[in-house]
Amino acid sequence: MDNAPVRYSDEELEEFRAIILKKLDTARRLFDELRESLSNNYGNDTADTSPTFKTLEEGANTLEQEATARLCERQRQFIEHLQAALVRIDNKTYGICRETGRLIPKERLRAVPHATLCVEAKLNRK
Repeated sequence: MDNAPVRYSDEELEEFRAIILKKLDTARRLFDELRESLSNNYGNDTADTSPTFKTLEEGANTLEQEATARLCERQRQFIEHLQAALVRIDNKTYGICRETGRLIPKERLRAVPHATLCVEAKLNRK
């Protein structure tokens, strides 16, 4: 018979909540910075440069904005995953692998606090 705990204790869940809240705060600040940089009209205008350099600079600016937009979207998704982890803490289902039903090791949750799969299940998905 398997005597493994069915879920983490309330004290352990609160430890994970603190980790998630700290990461969420950092993630939101980074998201705001990325979003601000996207809406910022670059102060360095290309109006006084030659047409060739102007085209190159505009192309570089477009690539940079696209990369920033991708980072912004990834950060938004990360924030959503962290918020979902907080809901799982409230529901007391946090840390339970959604494929195996076993507890995800604390070390993994400390490294990836929004994880919903244990390493074994994650590797089996690839």
